[in-house]
Amino acid sequence: MAILGAHQSIAGGYEKAVQRATERTCAVLQIFTKNTNQWRAKPITPQDAGRFQSALAQAGITCPLAHDSYLINLASPDPELWRKSIDAMIVELLRAEALGIPWVVSHPGSHTTASEAEGLRRVVRALDEVLAQTRGKNVGCLLETTAGQGSSLGWRFEHLAEILSGAKDTQRLGVCFDTCHVFAAGYGLATRQQYYATMRRFDRVVGIAQIRAFHLNDSRRERGSRVDRHAHIGRGQIGLEAFRCLLRDRRFRNVPMCLETPKGQEGGVDLDLTNLQTLRSLAATPRGASFQLAASMCGKAFGQ
Repeated sequence: MAILGAHQSIAGGYEKAVQRATERTCAVLQIFTKNTNQWRAKPITPQDAGRFQSALAQAGITCPLAHDSYLINLASPDPELWRKSIDAMIVELLRAEALGIPWVVSHPGSHTTASEAEGLRRVVRALDEVLAQTRGKNVGCLLETTAGQGSSLGWRFEHLAEILSGAKDTQRLGVCFDTCHVFAAGYGLATRQQYYATMRRFDRVVGIAQIRAFHLNDSRRERGSRVDRHAHIGRGQIGLEAFRCLLRDRRFRNVPMCLETPKGQEGGVDLDLTNLQTLRSLAATPRGASFQLAASMCGKAFGQ
């Protein structure tokens, strides 16, 4: 089975997110460990962590993901916000570590009034401090590709390469490849030729091995719009072929792939289920046999 899943709410407890993932036939899930619009968070108790880990084990989910708060901006030129973001990112990693989550997905940040080059330097310095302050922990950070809205960094593959090459602790860093964001940033994905051309470019600039997770989203806006608007699989500007190519790409057989498509129901059916069914049908070979992806071993596989 493909390592497919979706972002889930933690309302009612962390274990409830696992229950929701199981109900949606997910093999992986992503959560926020706290309210994304607040700096403070209720501490995670050993009981919280135990219930979450027990639920994961029972569900057979081996590689949960976390996403950091939207308030964090590691590229900020404002000294106070930059320091607050570093401290908050340390907390995000420690919360994920407590829950047994191996990776925290994070947008690189926005350089706002500073230059792009200065913004990238600040991200590197911030990550160096975050990883130094959490030395000895298993959890790492995945830099998410972005659509490039405003002054956000990470929409060019070169941004990611500069951050990764400049950081001191590369073993605990990687990339989360968001299909909507990459497409909106201007990279081709819609055809087989475009998909493989974009992956070759990513490999040249960053390195395919740096991709430790995918966010699977179609795009409501056109290629190069630099507008982040997610759509259901096959119902946006990307179309189905990119996802067919991705699910059959053997290089990513061990990489968890998580939906961030809009929530809701259609015809009484949960839309996560609809999107997952679409993806699984695309993973079928031309002869109709199921394309098998190996179970994820990413939980402790930093540096592999």
